[in-house]
Amino acid sequence: MKILMLWLTWALALSFSSMVSAAIVERTFTIQNKTIKRLCHEQVIVTVNGLYPGPNMEVREGDSVIVHVINNSPYNITIHWHGVFQLLSAWADGPEYITQCSIRPENKYTYKFKVTQQEGTVWWHAHASALRATVHGAFIIQPRSGRFPFPKPYKEVPIILGDWYDGNVEDIVRKELETGDKISSDAFTINGFPGDLFNCSKNDVYNLRVKQGKTYLFRMVNAALNNNLFFKIANHNFTVVALDAAYTEPYNTDIIVLAAGQTADVLFTADQRKGPYFMAASPYVLGEPAPLFDNTTTRGIVVYDGYKKSKSSQLKPLMPALPLHNNTPIAHKFFSNITSLVKAPHWVPVPLEVDEHMYITINMALQPCPKNAKCTGPLGQKFSASMNNESFLLPVGKGFSIMEAYFYNVSGLYTTDFPNNPPKIFDFTNPKIFFDANVTFAPKSTKVKKFKFNSTVEIVFQNTAILNAQSHPMHLHGMNFHVLAQGFGSFDPKRDKLKYNLVNPLIHNTVAVPVGGWAAIRFRTNNPGVWFLHCHVDDHNLWGLVTAFIVENGPTPSTSLPPPPADLPKC
Repeated sequence: MKILMLWLTWALALSFSSMVSAAIVERTFTIQNKTIKRLCHEQVIVTVNGLYPGPNMEVREGDSVIVHVINNSPYNITIHWHGVFQLLSAWADGPEYITQCSIRPENKYTYKFKVTQQEGTVWWHAHASALRATVHGAFIIQPRSGRFPFPKPYKEVPIILGDWYDGNVEDIVRKELETGDKISSDAFTINGFPGDLFNCSKNDVYNLRVKQGKTYLFRMVNAALNNNLFFKIANHNFTVVALDAAYTEPYNTDIIVLAAGQTADVLFTADQRKGPYFMAASPYVLGEPAPLFDNTTTRGIVVYDGYKKSKSSQLKPLMPALPLHNNTPIAHKFFSNITSLVKAPHWVPVPLEVDEHMYITINMALQPCPKNAKCTGPLGQKFSASMNNESFLLPVGKGFSIMEAYFYNVSGLYTTDFPNNPPKIFDFTNPKIFFDANVTFAPKSTKVKKFKFNSTVEIVFQNTAILNAQSHPMHLHGMNFHVLAQGFGSFDPKRDKLKYNLVNPLIHNTVAVPVGGWAAIRFRTNNPGVWFLHCHVDDHNLWGLVTAFIVENGPTPSTSLPPPPADLPKC
């Protein structure tokens, strides 16, 4: 009976959201270089319309979106609309060599898609090489009804957490791939500013003015290339009301934890005495010693209207106490204690019958150093990464993206034998398996997995201790999923399936697989096309911790992938 009531709630919410007519939202993104000054010197970066971060987009659920991308930069680029479902518009999803070839310099492409059955904060970013370091922005989907499932806030404020590299990011990544080492940012940022803890950065501080007693809706994005982040404001609390554009039961907390790629809608009430307060963000990282990761802190300032600092006043902004970088209990509490709001619009119940089961191990790995090359990764080799001991190789130079090859039945770009299970079972999270020659050197391949339309898929992501356990934010394009449970150690079906939440689990597009643990997700393949599955830590992505899911056409034209647009870029 409880499951039946949840289904009825879902149906009523869907009917309620169809009150306001949809619109066409049209924008132009001009990709161009720009010189800005950070950390004591000028740096040329790639931007959209000369802005860093890029322009925030705001639409209503049900709107049609048209974005003309004109590439005036010297680099190949694509744009991904992270978290947007792209129902029957997979050609607009954006990952390079998966759904399209790159937009070359002095060329253009128009992304067209409809935003449907979702509302909240998602984001857009470059999906070619590491250009998303500076090419990104918030994508805010307002409810078509104009009503939130919580009290209307006084004001909405985008808060984009990012990172800064003291050099040309493309050059840094090129060197990383040549030497097999990993890169580390030089600072984190809040809305593009590193804060005053860095040299020459006294004025590079994000300032937010607030009115005492008012409640603000933070539209938060973790756009950092390689890090999960803690976020706090001194002496203030938050209420989380959505994650990855899926409404949650209100969750009160004094800290926000966002994995790389995740978004959050967070209520913040200015309920303290008038004065200045620091907001701050720092990394949540395990498995890596400094300086292999950026262990800095970025901070901005929240200032109450009416606060005036006199010459005699010694009041300095209060600084929040941030956790140590390896504080897993705090991160896990945030990731695992929040539940979905089942009375919200667009809530989807958990499918109960499963058609496909997958058990996917996530490994750091090594790639042999080429002859006569000098590699600076572990054991003099190159870093690599894999899932089920397969390290993904993009089909560069093959003339087509994977989705084009699938649509036109072109052979030779990929195979459909990505394994459902790892090649061998062992104690995956035992620290003693730091190195295992059987799985540390994972073969390179372009293996994908094919699903029937409208299948229900359950995946258990299993982290491993090979080359040190790390947290992996796994992002699925084209579909949301329910996070049924998370835990530590090796997944035990008899024990751990008893922990599944089948009533109101979180709905995500990116899940942080715990360090030395596992995460179980379930979703329905109701969107035909080719959908990228990858770790949103860019290092791991570039090293091969990715695959793709092909969802076959359904039985009708309205459940089938349409032909590609005429202006789809050519390889």
